[in-house]
Amino acid sequence: MSAAKILLVDDEPDILEILEYNLKREGYEVSTAANGAEGLKKADEVKPDLIILDIMMPVMDGVEVCRQLRAKPDFKNTIITFLTAREEDYSQIAALDNGGDDYITKPIRPRVLVSRIKALLRRNERVDELDDTTEIAVGDLIIDLEQVLVRRGKEKIELAKKEFDLLTLLASKPGKVFSRDEIFNRVWGTDVIVGNRTIDVHIRKLREKLGDHYIKTIKGIGYKFVF
Repeated sequence: MSAAKILLVDDEPDILEILEYNLKREGYEVSTAANGAEGLKKADEVKPDLIILDIMMPVMDGVEVCRQLRAKPDFKNTIITFLTAREEDYSQIAALDNGGDDYITKPIRPRVLVSRIKALLRRNERVDELDDTTEIAVGDLIIDLEQVLVRRGKEKIELAKKEFDLLTLLASKPGKVFSRDEIFNRVWGTDVIVGNRTIDVHIRKLREKLGDHYIKTIKGIGYKFVF
């Protein structure tokens, strides 16, 4: 199996050097870019499996880079995580709203970051307990696991990877209430630490794309799929 390709985009040379060194030690193929515009160009060239973006960068910020990448079919399922010193809720929400999979705050020890990257890569292809199923039909929705899209009649609804994984989990057992902890563990993985707003943002985006009536909030517990 070939090594995963990782693209680092950050305007701090020291950060790039340290992360590149540690990731290459783990056997990853690593490319780097020093600003957002360069990162977009490099992503098109190398087609990485995972992209690590700083938010505050010259030329183009990381959120805009993420937004433009998600608009391209080639990057629909690419893992994109933000590595930034900004801890405000609005920065995290903007990052996730525009297609980010994870949000990691600086400073972080290189070994801890490598562990997070490994966990994200392991979980990327995860679809829990569906065996050889290729479709889930529930209500008026058909969830196509092979094409990673949702169909409603003739309408095709494209979702980001984590949105799709979250919907697949909820729809796999309609009516079952999934706790927030269970959703975190089964969609993001027990060894991935994501921000507190991550589930809320992804649920909101699912409702925007599918409609408000499919996913019900169970206050203080979690969410369930209804139809």
